[in-house]
Amino acid sequence: MTQFSDLLEDMRRRQEEISNGGGAEKLAQRRAKGLFTARDRLDTLFDEATFQEMGAHARHSARHFGMESKNLPADGVVVGTGYVNGRMVSAFAQDFTVLGGSLGKMHAKKIVTLMEEAAKFGSPVVAFKDSAGARIQEGVDALSGYGCVFYQNVLLSGVVPQIAVVCGPCAGGASYSPALMDFVIMTRKNAYMFITGPEVIKAVTGRAVTMEEVGGADMHAAISGNVHFLAEDDSDAIRIVKKLLSFLPQNNSEDPPHRPSADIALTEDEGVRALIPDDPQLPMDVRRVIERIVDPGEFLEVHRSFAENIIVGFGRVEGIVVGIVANEPTVRAGALDMDASDKAARFIRFCNCFNIPLVTLVDVPGFLPGVDQERGGIIRHGAKMLFAYASCTTPKVTVILRKAYGGSYLAMCAREMGADFVYAWPTAEIAVMGAEGAVTVLYAKELKAAEDPKAKAKDYAAAYRAEFASPYQAAAHGYITDVIDPALTRSTIALALRKALSKRDIRPPKKHGNIPL
Repeated sequence: MTQFSDLLEDMRRRQEEISNGGGAEKLAQRRAKGLFTARDRLDTLFDEATFQEMGAHARHSARHFGMESKNLPADGVVVGTGYVNGRMVSAFAQDFTVLGGSLGKMHAKKIVTLMEEAAKFGSPVVAFKDSAGARIQEGVDALSGYGCVFYQNVLLSGVVPQIAVVCGPCAGGASYSPALMDFVIMTRKNAYMFITGPEVIKAVTGRAVTMEEVGGADMHAAISGNVHFLAEDDSDAIRIVKKLLSFLPQNNSEDPPHRPSADIALTEDEGVRALIPDDPQLPMDVRRVIERIVDPGEFLEVHRSFAENIIVGFGRVEGIVVGIVANEPTVRAGALDMDASDKAARFIRFCNCFNIPLVTLVDVPGFLPGVDQERGGIIRHGAKMLFAYASCTTPKVTVILRKAYGGSYLAMCAREMGADFVYAWPTAEIAVMGAEGAVTVLYAKELKAAEDPKAKAKDYAAAYRAEFASPYQAAAHGYITDVIDPALTRSTIALALRKALSKRDIRPPKKHGNIPL
């Protein structure tokens, strides 16, 4: 008869074999290079001793190409749940030391099971992507596995937050899973993501490209826009995950983790006034404005390197979690273009999914003019912002800092697009177009006959700005809530947010709207 001690010893032997993944030597080699193992990543993410693994003893069922004799510990993916700063999170980490972290049917089944549990318990999902791709020895079973994962990504979309951490290879079809998730964090080194790599591109097009050009982290962060956060290494990536989670609710049925202050500080901040240039033609760095509006150290910028003419990110104002959307006049004068529109629309829709109030800071001269923009579909891209704001039912507070011209005034969440409160600084200019452009149309004859057209145009522009672009005219017509002292911006937003948290917005019944993609 088998003794209990023997059974216990056998269990411990199996556990040790599983925890060693592809072997102690491979784990040591990774750590020597400064890389985390799959289990290192999960151990660093979760609060101490809270991780519970699922499917550790799973085995593949492949029977070809010598696979029937191969033991793949945990089938190349570590899956389970734990707590991050006291809140439950579901996570998995692909183990590159086990057959390159390749995905087979059982590997995928473990991931899908975790995601189903996440939906059931209402917990965010964090995915560490480090895989050579589909396990070709399993053929169509591997493709089926990817399909099941993608389908589950879509089912969870808008239900629980999904965060992908690309910390190794993520190529071919595997890259679609991060793209279907809410946020992608990518390590600057040792990670790449692409559909077709350099060799395939050269074979098909004849063009020689590097891995960094087609799949590097910097490229995806600044050019393709596929990556929301750049991380220096595994440790930095996990720090970003934790910071991001600190702003997000567990699921779509909960409110964000607000920490409302007992008393709202209604003091003036004269430092905001000092940020405003005397010349309206000079750009104002809106990041400095954001820093004075949010609580100290409570701003996490999203997509920082992509479409830098607009800023999006999470913050807290007197403890209330908000999503911030702001034009950045120091880049392209803050004009909206295709990428900026996509960036903002995606962020706005995420905030709407998870009950996060929106604060919009407006300083926009219009949509970026140009043949490339028109041919690239700026109409369609700009319409995404209109659709996103109009369909958003969370509290929306808009502050017009300076310029708000034409269609871009509406695209930046004007009252007509559903803003609950719209405030304007005295420096705000709200008009169909800028004063300089308007006078060339309105006073063409007078300017042509003037002795000094430039001086005359300047006078006309000043008069137009004062009479037709004044925020008081917009206030008189009920388009804005009030004109405020810039020094009171933070306290005004804080009060408006606190009052709007109980907002209820009932919409016509429908399956879903059809956003202009």
